[in-house]
Amino acid sequence: MTVAILFARADSHYKELSDVDVFDAERDARTYDGPWPVVAHPPCRAWGRLRAFANPRPDERNLGRLAVALVREFGGVLEHPAGSTLWDAQKLPRPGERDQLGGWTLAAPQKWWGHKAEKATWFYVVGCAPGEIPALPYVMGEAAYVVQSRKREDYRPHITKAEREHTPPALAEWLVELAARCKGHNAQVVRRGAAGGASERTEG
Repeated sequence: MTVAILFARADSHYKELSDVDVFDAERDARTYDGPWPVVAHPPCRAWGRLRAFANPRPDERNLGRLAVALVREFGGVLEHPAGSTLWDAQKLPRPGERDQLGGWTLAAPQKWWGHKAEKATWFYVVGCAPGEIPALPYVMGEAAYVVQSRKREDYRPHITKAEREHTPPALAEWLVELAARCKGHNAQVVRRGAAGGASERTEG
Protein backbone atom coordinates (compact mmCIF):
# COMPACT_ATOMS: atom_id res chain seq x y z
CA MET A 1 0.00 0.00 0.00
CA THR A 2 1.16 3.55 -0.74
CA VAL A 3 1.59 5.89 2.24
CA ALA A 4 1.60 9.69 1.98
CA ILE A 5 4.32 11.51 3.94
CA LEU A 6 3.18 15.01 4.87
CA PHE A 7 5.32 18.02 5.88
CA ALA A 8 8.61 16.31 5.06
CA ARG A 9 12.00 17.96 4.80
CA ALA A 10 13.41 18.45 1.31
CA ASP A 11 16.26 16.06 2.23
CA SER A 12 13.99 13.60 4.04
CA HIS A 13 14.96 9.96 4.56
CA TYR A 14 11.45 9.09 3.39
CA LYS A 15 12.45 9.85 -0.19
CA GLU A 16 14.72 6.80 -0.11
CA LEU A 17 11.82 4.44 0.69
CA SER A 18 9.50 2.65 -1.71
CA ASP A 19 5.69 2.86 -1.75
CA VAL A 20 5.60 6.39 -0.36
CA ASP A 21 4.36 9.68 -1.79
CA VAL A 22 6.35 12.47 -0.14
CA PHE A 23 4.99 16.00 0.29
CA ASP A 24 7.75 18.45 1.18
CA ALA A 25 7.50 22.26 1.04
CA GLU A 26 7.66 22.25 -2.77
CA ARG A 27 4.75 19.82 -3.14
CA ASP A 28 2.76 21.41 -0.29
CA ALA A 29 0.93 19.01 2.03
CA ARG A 30 -2.11 21.30 2.03
CA THR A 31 -2.90 19.93 -1.44
CA TYR A 32 -3.16 16.32 -0.25
CA ASP A 33 -6.66 14.92 -0.76
CA GLY A 34 -6.20 11.18 -0.23
CA PRO A 35 -6.74 8.38 -0.69
CA TRP A 36 -3.78 6.84 1.15
CA PRO A 37 -3.07 6.74 4.89
CA VAL A 38 -0.60 9.35 6.06
CA VAL A 39 2.47 9.91 8.19
CA ALA A 40 2.24 13.56 9.27
CA HIS A 41 5.09 15.63 10.71
CA PRO A 42 3.52 19.11 11.06
CA PRO A 43 5.72 21.97 12.35
CA CYS A 44 5.87 21.83 16.12
CA ARG A 45 7.50 25.07 17.31
CA ALA A 46 4.14 26.86 17.66
CA TRP A 47 2.86 24.01 19.87
CA GLY A 48 5.91 23.04 21.91
CA ARG A 49 7.09 23.83 25.43
CA LEU A 50 9.25 26.71 24.17
CA ARG A 51 6.55 28.22 21.96
CA ALA A 52 6.79 31.52 23.86
CA PHE A 53 10.36 31.89 22.58
CA ALA A 54 9.69 30.60 19.06
CA ASN A 55 9.01 32.75 16.03
CA PRO A 56 6.60 30.67 13.92
CA ARG A 57 4.90 31.99 10.82
CA PRO A 58 1.31 33.13 11.50
CA ASP A 59 -0.07 30.15 9.59
CA GLU A 60 1.97 27.37 11.22
CA ARG A 61 -0.57 26.44 13.86
CA ASN A 62 -3.10 25.74 11.11
CA LEU A 63 -0.78 23.10 9.67
CA GLY A 64 -1.02 21.14 12.90
CA ARG A 65 -4.80 21.30 12.79
CA LEU A 66 -4.76 20.18 9.16
CA ALA A 67 -2.52 17.23 9.98
CA VAL A 68 -4.96 16.06 12.67
CA ALA A 69 -7.86 16.24 10.19
CA LEU A 70 -5.96 14.30 7.53
CA VAL A 71 -4.96 11.53 9.93
CA ARG A 72 -8.56 11.26 11.11
CA GLU A 73 -9.91 11.20 7.57
CA PHE A 74 -7.50 8.82 5.85
CA GLY A 75 -5.97 6.94 8.77
CA GLY A 76 -2.32 7.00 9.76
CA VAL A 77 -0.12 8.63 12.35
CA LEU A 78 0.86 12.15 13.44
CA GLU A 79 4.18 12.73 15.21
CA HIS A 80 4.86 15.62 17.63
CA PRO A 81 7.01 16.22 20.71
CA ALA A 82 5.66 14.77 23.95
CA GLY A 83 3.55 17.36 25.74
CA SER A 84 2.62 19.23 22.54
CA THR A 85 -0.26 21.64 23.17
CA LEU A 86 -1.77 20.46 19.88
CA TRP A 87 -3.25 17.60 21.92
CA ASP A 88 -5.37 19.83 24.13
CA ALA A 89 -6.25 22.24 21.32
CA GLN A 90 -7.56 19.44 19.08
CA LYS A 91 -8.88 17.24 21.90
CA LEU A 92 -6.50 14.42 21.05
CA PRO A 93 -6.33 11.52 23.51
CA ARG A 94 -3.48 11.44 25.99
CA PRO A 95 -1.43 8.23 26.23
CA GLY A 96 -3.68 5.52 27.63
CA GLU A 97 -6.89 7.13 26.32
CA ARG A 98 -8.99 6.86 23.13
CA ASP A 99 -11.02 9.45 21.25
CA GLN A 100 -14.43 9.13 19.60
CA LEU A 101 -12.84 8.03 16.31
CA GLY A 102 -10.87 5.23 17.94
CA GLY A 103 -7.66 7.24 17.78
CA TRP A 104 -5.04 6.77 20.49
CA THR A 105 -1.62 8.09 21.43
CA LEU A 106 1.62 6.15 21.74
CA ALA A 107 4.32 7.74 23.90
CA ALA A 108 7.82 6.60 22.94
CA PRO A 109 11.32 8.09 22.69
CA GLN A 110 12.90 8.31 19.26
CA LYS A 111 16.03 6.85 20.84
CA TRP A 112 14.39 3.46 20.34
CA TRP A 113 14.81 3.93 16.59
CA GLY A 114 18.38 5.17 16.69
CA HIS A 115 18.09 8.88 17.49
CA LYS A 116 21.14 10.26 19.31
CA ALA A 117 18.93 11.95 21.92
CA GLU A 118 16.00 10.62 23.96
CA LYS A 119 13.55 12.90 22.11
CA ALA A 120 10.32 11.98 23.89
CA THR A 121 7.56 11.84 21.27
CA TRP A 122 3.80 11.36 21.01
CA PHE A 123 2.30 9.49 18.06
CA TYR A 124 -1.42 9.98 17.40
CA VAL A 125 -2.70 6.88 15.57
CA VAL A 126 -6.04 6.42 13.79
CA GLY A 127 -7.17 3.24 12.05
CA CYS A 128 -4.82 0.78 13.74
CA ALA A 129 -5.39 -0.70 17.20
CA PRO A 130 -2.50 -0.91 19.70
CA GLY A 131 -2.26 -4.66 19.16
CA GLU A 132 -1.92 -4.20 15.38
CA ILE A 133 1.10 -1.89 15.26
CA PRO A 134 4.58 -3.07 14.22
CA ALA A 135 6.84 -4.34 17.01
CA LEU A 136 8.42 -1.63 19.15
CA PRO A 137 12.25 -1.76 19.28
CA TYR A 138 12.55 -1.09 23.02
CA VAL A 139 16.01 0.22 24.01
CA MET A 140 17.18 0.68 27.61
CA GLY A 141 19.79 3.11 28.86
CA GLU A 142 20.40 6.83 28.71
CA ALA A 143 20.89 8.69 25.43
CA ALA A 144 24.35 10.15 24.89
CA TYR A 145 22.96 13.48 23.65
CA VAL A 146 20.14 15.84 24.59
CA VAL A 147 17.89 18.11 22.54
CA GLN A 148 18.65 20.92 24.99
CA SER A 149 19.46 21.21 28.68
CA ARG A 150 20.53 23.80 31.23
CA LYS A 151 21.43 21.26 33.92
CA ARG A 152 25.15 21.55 34.60
CA GLU A 153 25.17 18.51 36.87
CA ASP A 154 24.02 16.29 34.00
CA TYR A 155 25.71 17.87 31.01
CA ARG A 156 25.48 16.02 27.73
CA PRO A 157 26.21 17.44 24.27
CA HIS A 158 23.30 18.92 22.32
CA ILE A 159 22.16 17.61 18.97
CA THR A 160 22.18 19.92 15.95
CA LYS A 161 19.13 21.62 14.45
CA ALA A 162 19.17 19.17 11.52
CA GLU A 163 19.35 16.24 13.94
CA ARG A 164 16.35 17.64 15.81
CA GLU A 165 14.35 17.83 12.60
CA HIS A 166 15.30 14.60 10.82
CA THR A 167 13.32 11.43 11.39
CA PRO A 168 15.75 8.54 12.02
CA PRO A 169 15.71 6.11 9.08
CA ALA A 170 14.52 3.22 11.26
CA LEU A 171 11.67 5.33 12.64
CA ALA A 172 10.69 6.46 9.13
CA GLU A 173 10.42 2.82 8.06
CA TRP A 174 8.44 1.92 11.19
CA LEU A 175 5.99 4.80 10.71
CA VAL A 176 5.42 3.85 7.06
CA GLU A 177 4.70 0.26 8.08
CA LEU A 178 2.35 1.50 10.82
CA ALA A 179 0.46 3.82 8.47
CA ALA A 180 0.13 1.04 5.88
CA ARG A 181 -1.75 -0.99 8.49
CA CYS A 182 -4.17 1.86 9.22
CA LYS A 183 -7.65 2.03 7.78
CA GLY A 184 -9.06 5.33 6.56
CA HIS A 185 -12.69 4.99 7.59
CA ASN A 186 -13.57 8.47 8.79
CA ALA A 187 -13.96 10.38 5.52
CA GLN A 188 -17.67 10.87 6.15
CA VAL A 189 -17.02 12.10 9.71
CA VAL A 190 -14.21 14.59 9.26
CA ARG A 191 -13.78 17.12 6.49
CA ARG A 192 -10.89 19.45 7.04
CA GLY A 193 -11.04 23.19 6.69
CA ALA A 194 -8.59 25.33 4.79
CA ALA A 195 -5.20 26.02 6.32
CA GLY A 196 -3.01 28.82 5.05
CA GLY A 197 0.71 29.06 4.62
CA ALA A 198 3.55 26.98 3.24
CA SER A 199 3.98 23.41 4.39
CA GLU A 200 7.70 23.30 5.15
CA ARG A 201 8.31 20.91 8.01
CA THR A 202 10.61 20.42 10.94
CA GLU A 203 10.29 16.69 10.43
CA GLY A 204 10.66 14.17 13.18
